[in-house]
Amino acid sequence: MQLISLVPTSPIEGQKTGTSGLRKKVKVFMQENYLANWIQSLFNTLPADELTDAVLVLGGDGRYFNKEAAQFNYKSGEPAPETITNEIYKNTLTIKEIKMATFADVDLTELGETKHGEFSVEVIDPVSDYLGLLKEVFDFDALKGLIARPDFRLVFDAMWAVTGAYARPIIVDALGASETSLMHDTPLEDFGGGHPDPNLTYAEELVKIMFKDDAPDFGAASDGDGDRNMILGRNFFITPSDSVAIIAANAQACIPYFKNGVKGLARSMPTSGALDRVAEKLGLPFFETVSGFRMKKRGRRGGGGGGGEEGCNGNSFLAVLAWLSILAHRNKDVPVGQPLVSVADVAKSHWAAYGRNVFSRYDYEECDADASNQMMDHLREIIAKSTPGDQFGDGAFTLKLADDFTYVDPVDGSVAAKQGLRFVFTDGSRIIFRLSGTGSAGATIRLYLEKYEPDVSKHDLQAGVVLQQLTDIALGISKLKDFTGREEPTVIT
Repeated sequence: MQLISLVPTSPIEGQKTGTSGLRKKVKVFMQENYLANWIQSLFNTLPADELTDAVLVLGGDGRYFNKEAAQFNYKSGEPAPETITNEIYKNTLTIKEIKMATFADVDLTELGETKHGEFSVEVIDPVSDYLGLLKEVFDFDALKGLIARPDFRLVFDAMWAVTGAYARPIIVDALGASETSLMHDTPLEDFGGGHPDPNLTYAEELVKIMFKDDAPDFGAASDGDGDRNMILGRNFFITPSDSVAIIAANAQACIPYFKNGVKGLARSMPTSGALDRVAEKLGLPFFETVSGFRMKKRGRRGGGGGGGEEGCNGNSFLAVLAWLSILAHRNKDVPVGQPLVSVADVAKSHWAAYGRNVFSRYDYEECDADASNQMMDHLREIIAKSTPGDQFGDGAFTLKLADDFTYVDPVDGSVAAKQGLRFVFTDGSRIIFRLSGTGSAGATIRLYLEKYEPDVSKHDLQAGVVLQQLTDIALGISKLKDFTGREEPTVIT
C-alpha cells in the first residue's frame, strides 16, 4: 500500500486544454503546483472504473527531453475528446488538494520493471516497439531495395527533435541508408536554436539541398514531436494535403497493410479537397472534421476505419515510409541507369488522374490576440450578410456558401462550433480563416487558399500565381493588414 498525502492547493487560472495539450510559456509552468494541479484535475475527472487496474502510458508531450510537461491522450491513442478536456478544465477551477504518493524514484534511463507493492513501473524502448509496428505495415525488403540502388539518394532532417532518436535505427540500421542521409538527428532540448516546424521557411537548409541541380531524389523533415512532416522531391515540394491524397490513392498497391484496401478517409476542414476526390473515385467513406488528430480518428471510428487508416496524418515516419514505398513500387522494374520515377512524376500523374487542388496556407504568427479576434468578428459580419450567388473578384468567383464551420461528431453527437470561417465558391475554390490555439504566445492567424484545376496544361503553374486573385480577395475582405499591421505572413506552406 502506498502512502498518500494530501497537499493543499488553490485553482490556477487559464489551465484550459486544447487539441495539442496545455501550452504555456515555461515561466508559467514553473509556478508552484501548476502541472500538479492539472494532472490531479485529470485524475479527478476520469471515471473511477476506468482507473482500477488500468495501465497508464507515461511520457512527455512527444518532444525529446521534455521532462517537465505532459500531453494527455485517451483510450485509443488520440488526444482526449472535448467532453473530457472540458471537465478537466472545470476541475482546475475548483481544485483544493493534490494527492501525492510516496515511493522511491524510478531510474528512467534503465529498461525494466520496478515494483512498489501492487504498483509497478516499466520502462520500455519506444523505438524498438515502433520499429516492430512499422515492419507490420510496410515491405521493408522493397524499401531496402530502393535505398540500396546506386542511383537513388535520400535525406531526412529531424530538425534536432525527437524523430532523430528514431531516424538512425529505422532509416540507417533497418533500411540500410547511409549515415550521411541524416540531418540534425541528435535531439536537443533547444532544437539547436531553430524552430522544428517542417516547412519551406524553417527547414531552410533541407530546402536548399533539395533545390540544387544535384539534389537527392527524396527529402523529408519532421517536426518537434514527430506528428507532422514535409515531403520534397528534387526541385519539387509536395503540399501536405497533396501528400495524404497521393498516399491514399497508392496505398493498396504499394503498402502491404492496405492490400485489401483502405477502409475510409478523413481530413480536417481546412485541408484541401484533394483527398475528397480520391475517396470519391475509390468509393470510400469520407469525413470532413475539425482540425485536430482526435476528430479525424473519431470520424474514422464512426465509419468503421481502423487505427492504421489515419496514420500518415499524425505520424511523420508513416508518411515518409509511405512515400518511399510508392517510389519503390513505381521503380521496381526500372533498370539502374534509366531515369527513375521521381516524386514530381508521382505527383503529376496523380494530378492528371484526379485534377490538382492548388493549395497554400499563410501563417501570421504571434499576432495581437484582441486584434485577431476583431478581424474574425468582422468576417463573421460579412458572412452574416452574404448570400449564395454573391460575386467576388470582379465576377471571377461566385459564392456557394459562407459559414462558421460546425462539426457534429458521428460517434457521440457532440458539437464543435466556431471551427473556421469558410468562403466556398461554385468552382470548388475556398478561402478559410482560422485562429490557431496551438501557439504559446499571441495568436496565429491561418489563411487557407484553394483552387481546383482540372486542366493538365496548367498543373505546372506556381501555386502563388494560380492563387493570386483569391489571395487578393481574402486580404481585402478580411482587412488583415488594417487589423494586425502585418504586411506579410510569417510562413507560407
